[in-house]
Amino acid sequence: MLSQVCSSGSQPFRQRLLPWVQSTALSRSHRVQPSAIRHVRSWSNIPFITVPLSRTHGKSFAHRSELKHAKRIVVKLGSAVVTRGDECGLALGRLASIVEQVSVLQNQGREMMLVTSGAVAFGKQRLRHEILLSQSVRQALHSGQNQLKEMAIPVLEARACAAAGQSGLMALYEAMFTQYSICAAQILVTNLDFHDEQKRRNLNGTLHELLRMNIVPIVNTNDAVVPPAEPNSDLQGVNVISVKDNDSLAARLAVEMKTDLLIVLSDVEGLFDSPPGSDDAKLIDIFYPGDQQSVTFGTKSRVGMGGMEAKVKAALWALQGGTSVVIANGTHPKVSGHVITDIVEGKKVGTFFSEVKPAGPTVEQQGEMARSGGRMLATLEPEQRAEIIHHLADLLTDQRDEILLANKKDLEEAEGKDQVIRRRLAAPLLKRLSLSTSKLNSLAIGLRQIAASSQDSVGRVLRRTRIAKNLELEQVAVPIGVLLVIFESRPDCLPQVAALAIASGNGLLLKGGKEATHSNRILHLLAQEALSIHGVKEAIQLVNTREEVEDLCRLDKMIDLIIPRGSSQLVRDIQKAAKGIPVMGHSEGICHMYVDSEASVDKVTRLVRDSKCEYPAACNALETLLIHRDLLRTPLFDQIIDMLRVEQVKIHAGPKFASYLTFSPSEVKSLRTEYGDLELCIEVVDSVQEAIDHIHKYGSSHTDVIVTENEKTAEFFLQHVDSACVFWNASTRFSDGYRFGLGAEVGISTSRIHARGPVGLEGLLTTKWLLRGQDHVVSDFSEHGSLKYLHENLPVPQRNTN
Repeated sequence: MLSQVCSSGSQPFRQRLLPWVQSTALSRSHRVQPSAIRHVRSWSNIPFITVPLSRTHGKSFAHRSELKHAKRIVVKLGSAVVTRGDECGLALGRLASIVEQVSVLQNQGREMMLVTSGAVAFGKQRLRHEILLSQSVRQALHSGQNQLKEMAIPVLEARACAAAGQSGLMALYEAMFTQYSICAAQILVTNLDFHDEQKRRNLNGTLHELLRMNIVPIVNTNDAVVPPAEPNSDLQGVNVISVKDNDSLAARLAVEMKTDLLIVLSDVEGLFDSPPGSDDAKLIDIFYPGDQQSVTFGTKSRVGMGGMEAKVKAALWALQGGTSVVIANGTHPKVSGHVITDIVEGKKVGTFFSEVKPAGPTVEQQGEMARSGGRMLATLEPEQRAEIIHHLADLLTDQRDEILLANKKDLEEAEGKDQVIRRRLAAPLLKRLSLSTSKLNSLAIGLRQIAASSQDSVGRVLRRTRIAKNLELEQVAVPIGVLLVIFESRPDCLPQVAALAIASGNGLLLKGGKEATHSNRILHLLAQEALSIHGVKEAIQLVNTREEVEDLCRLDKMIDLIIPRGSSQLVRDIQKAAKGIPVMGHSEGICHMYVDSEASVDKVTRLVRDSKCEYPAACNALETLLIHRDLLRTPLFDQIIDMLRVEQVKIHAGPKFASYLTFSPSEVKSLRTEYGDLELCIEVVDSVQEAIDHIHKYGSSHTDVIVTENEKTAEFFLQHVDSACVFWNASTRFSDGYRFGLGAEVGISTSRIHARGPVGLEGLLTTKWLLRGQDHVVSDFSEHGSLKYLHENLPVPQRNTN
């Protein structure tokens, strides 16, 4: 049996051939209690840390994020999860992966119980094999080999299959759990075991004793003797549920044992509002009691006794008993290897059953509102969109006191002055979080610039072509769709991005940092107030639910573009989490300045000071200064070093620069570093070409500068540096949408597709083709057709540049 397990197709499981020394340490008497700190352990490809677990059972969890506190968990494995597609035999690789996840959670200090199907399928496989072997022997003796192909397998009775399969199924589980030094015990039950008070107490006592000894109970209905199910006889009351399948068994067991969480694994992603596979079917993220009327149930799964309706009824019964429930897919090869651990970590997997309805809409509903609102916004006249933006600009100044009061509350909480919320942010982040009268005035000016540029954006004709007589083609600018903008510690980002979304006719989902909650809330209300003057209030939504960024990045059917605004780590995390949704942004701002041998002494120090010291936390701040070798030990070089010392800039020496010095500053750990502070790397190069090569090797394609009086050298640098922004004798800090005259920006992109550099209004538009004809068909343009292609370029209407 062990050989079957080890060849089951689960790579981490097959590698589990080590001596285990933890067997005695896993008993309850040796386990560190929940209040203690546990060490990180990694016995598989799923790293885990044992966490403090303590919860008084009573009410179910209200939010997914609370599931990580679940101590006692029941995992129900449906027949479709445990069995192969041919329904004869077990899906060994999938089963091994599930055992691995259960073991990880068990070794974190949780109490795991399994309710498993599979005995019938496993028995069917064994009985088929025995019948085939028996038939082949008899027919070989009596009829000859020629009739072997005509053998028929008789219909196998389910109870007989269950009787033949139970022992083998349990032996398989024992072999698998043994690989993790975990003991498992089998319990077979029937409906009578719950309705007979003495048997019920015995069952309860047995399960508690097993859990006390750190043993995983594996529970199944005793299908060898269980009577036929009585339809519609269960779930008639809160305290009554018949055990007619493993769904009802799992629910009954979860409530009896006062478990915190019941995970029901099936062959569908969760609960849909209509049968999965139908055109309009949508996965329900959170299901509340009373929502049954909004769901249309289909047929049951390919195997097993219960369908989704039975699962929902059982889940609601367990929920009423104080147990949280999640229904999820345990068969999909891309998620089955971590579905259980993902659920316990609070990730957005499957359908979560909750008794607490949120006050506002779900993020899915917000996405739909942003989509429909954005489409309405795109149909407005340009003057109407500009009027909305002007009104928002006026509100920023008119409601200045209310905005600053909300921002003050955010700052107090961030600085730890609030006695309830004692959070602390680094000084650069506090500066980003802070709003002021001058900032609001600058925002209002930028918004009015956006309003002016929005007059000729959406619907602008980019190309016109006469395909044939009376057949004309146009390419026009249109909104991208729904944007998700995720930003940290920057409340001033909200009105900027809102104005750009309005000008470009895009729906917008905003996810701000918790540290700016109060500021973001009032700024979003002002944006919606401005949108209301033309009835498109819902086009911009602020996500206030407990949605994690990783979960938002999975909404590929609702979001068309993700724009992160924040740290390089945030951008990298979003780029990694986004599945099927393009991400516009840059993960690093490693900006270079090359000081040429023909640079002006008067210009260099001003440019270096402004690029590095004006706002060192900005993504367009200088991080590496490249100096031509001929400038070493010259007055110009001394002036640069003196200025940096006065500005208290910490210098890191590049390898070549360090080699020229007897006593050098600390040598840089990496030439590819974004400091985001008053720190600077200095390196020496021999030529403009070496400077370009260095930038291409260590830069991030953000912003790079040359300082020189030689126009030919400067043009060579401008043409050969492959970055989003390349400057001559100008500070790196000019790399900004407002300073470029774009009014504002949603971010700076270093990607090479669609938009690059500071992304303003134009970067939030795409195109569509409009073809106007008169009964034209392609066959008319064939070799023997009556029409010919003209493909004439037609004049494009002039843009309104006022």
